[in-house]
Amino acid sequence: MLIDSHCHLDRIDLGPYQLDFSRFMKEAENNQIEHMLCIAIDLESYPAMHALVSDYSQISLTVGVHPNVQDGKDPSIDELIALGQEKKVIAIGETGLDYFRSEGNLDWQHKRFRNHITAAKTLKKPLIIHTREAKQNTLRILEEEETRDVGGVIHCFTEDWDFAERVLDLGFYISFSGIVTFNSAKEIKEVAKKVPTDRFLIETDSPYLAPVPFRGKPNYPTYVRYVAEHIAELRNTSFQQIAKQSTENFKRLFKLELS
Repeated sequence: MLIDSHCHLDRIDLGPYQLDFSRFMKEAENNQIEHMLCIAIDLESYPAMHALVSDYSQISLTVGVHPNVQDGKDPSIDELIALGQEKKVIAIGETGLDYFRSEGNLDWQHKRFRNHITAAKTLKKPLIIHTREAKQNTLRILEEEETRDVGGVIHCFTEDWDFAERVLDLGFYISFSGIVTFNSAKEIKEVAKKVPTDRFLIETDSPYLAPVPFRGKPNYPTYVRYVAEHIAELRNTSFQQIAKQSTENFKRLFKLELS
């Protein structure tokens, strides 16, 4: 069985499923997808996302506002805590820093990031961290805010081994997306080889970043298999072992007992 540790189910293309989410869920089941973590990007779309997945025990949720979102509501700590108290919500995020798509004075990103961390520590729920071209400040804030207390995952990992060691020392897990299958992803492949067996997850970030052989096309949680297969090849082990270990790691991090 497989777990997609990071996907945006409210944004996937349901065209191939006659716009019927239940048809998609049936295919996920047929492809041995045991669980999916549906990640929030903003507060405006959160109610609809929640309604879409609320009837499915094999889907968990997060609450948070992506660091690039500027035209929506910037949540207060209290608002994040209130939404994050629901049982179906198992993590806070995605949150973090992104200097690739945002320009100018980014103090607002830093404040938002720290607010999410405070909410996670209050709720005692892990963080889902997004970082792009901001690794030093991401590390600094994670260290200053003593995030070891809650931990979490660096999702869609795109940094080098030095960064990986720092976040592993802070108690975080590292999650690999379809990017690890790209020929150009040399550093990421090296991290995938070295990361401790008990500290990695796999994800799709669907509908974005489809793995080879679907690169450039819409992504789906069912494609997490290709991420697992590639990591198995890199680590010279079996697909079954990567699937089993990543599932165990997910359950440990988020304190879940799945069927």
